[in-house]
Amino acid sequence: MKHFISISDLTKKEIEDIFSLTDEVKAKKDRFKEALNGKSLALIFQKPSNRTRVSFEAGMTQLGGHAIYLGPDDIKLGVREAIKDVAKVLSGYVDGIVARTFSHNDVLELAQNAAVPVINGLSDLMHPCQAMADVYTIREKLGGLSGIKLAFVGDGNNVLNSLLQCAVKIGINMSIAAPKGYEPKKEIIKGAMADAAKSGSRVFFTNDPADAAKDAQVLYTDVWTSMGQEKEYKKRLNDFKGFQVNKKLLAFAKKGCLVMHCLPAHRGEEITDEVLDGPNSIVIQEAENRLHVQKAILLKLLDGVK
Repeated sequence: MKHFISISDLTKKEIEDIFSLTDEVKAKKDRFKEALNGKSLALIFQKPSNRTRVSFEAGMTQLGGHAIYLGPDDIKLGVREAIKDVAKVLSGYVDGIVARTFSHNDVLELAQNAAVPVINGLSDLMHPCQAMADVYTIREKLGGLSGIKLAFVGDGNNVLNSLLQCAVKIGINMSIAAPKGYEPKKEIIKGAMADAAKSGSRVFFTNDPADAAKDAQVLYTDVWTSMGQEKEYKKRLNDFKGFQVNKKLLAFAKKGCLVMHCLPAHRGEEITDEVLDGPNSIVIQEAENRLHVQKAILLKLLDGVK
C-alpha cells in the first residue's frame, strides 16, 4: 500500500494482513512501542472529531511517533493554500498525512501530490478506517467472517460505502435497507457487486428494514443526518421514519445478534438507548478497535513492521 484512501483499492489478502497485524498490535503493545520512533503524522481535519483524532494521536504516541493536529482554521485546505501545495510542503516535514475532509476529491488530490502516504480519515464518500475497525470487530467477536450476514439499516452514506466495500472483499453477506432515494451511489454498488462476484458474497438491497434484519448476525446503523447535512435534518427525520434500530427490529435478527454503530449516535432517532446500551451492543469495543486497526495501518504505511 502506498496510500489508504478506499478499501476498494485493497486486495482480500491486504485486508487480512492488516487484521493479522492488528491482532499482534493489540496483544503485544510493548513490542511496537518504538516502531515509529522519530516519525511524524500530520492530521488535517476540516470536521470535528472524537474517535478519529484521538485514536490517531494516541496510536502514533503508542508507536513511538508524534502527531500534529491541523484543524479547520490552521490550513483552510484549498482556500488559504492550494491542496497540491499543502501536500508537497507537508511531505517535506512529516512521514504521513491523515485527512478528514468534506470532499473526497480533496483526499485524492492530497494523495496525488504527496510524497508520503495519505490516509483517508473520512470524506463525504468514504470512511475506510471505520469500516476496517468494524469488520475487524465482527471477526473478533464471531471468530470468522466468511458467510456472516451483516444488515445495515439507514442512510447510504460514507460509512455504508466503505463497509460494503470491505464486506464483499472479505466474504461477508450484506443486506442493506435504506429509504427510497437514500441508497448508496450507483458507482459504489457497481464496484461492490463486481467484488462480490469474485468473493462469493451475497448483497441484497431493500427499502424494508425488517426484511434486511431477518436472520442477521450483525445489525448496523448510523446517523440519518451527517455533518454538512444539517439543513436537511427535518426532511431526513421524516424520510427515515420506520428505520430506527430498536428492540422490535432486533427481534427479526438472529438470537444474540451483534449491534453496531460508528458513533456519534443521535440517541432516540436512528437507535434507541435500550438497544445501544443493551447486551447485544458492541459499540464501545468497535470504537476502541479504531485505535488498534489504525496502528496496524500506520505500521504498514510508515515502514514500522520489521
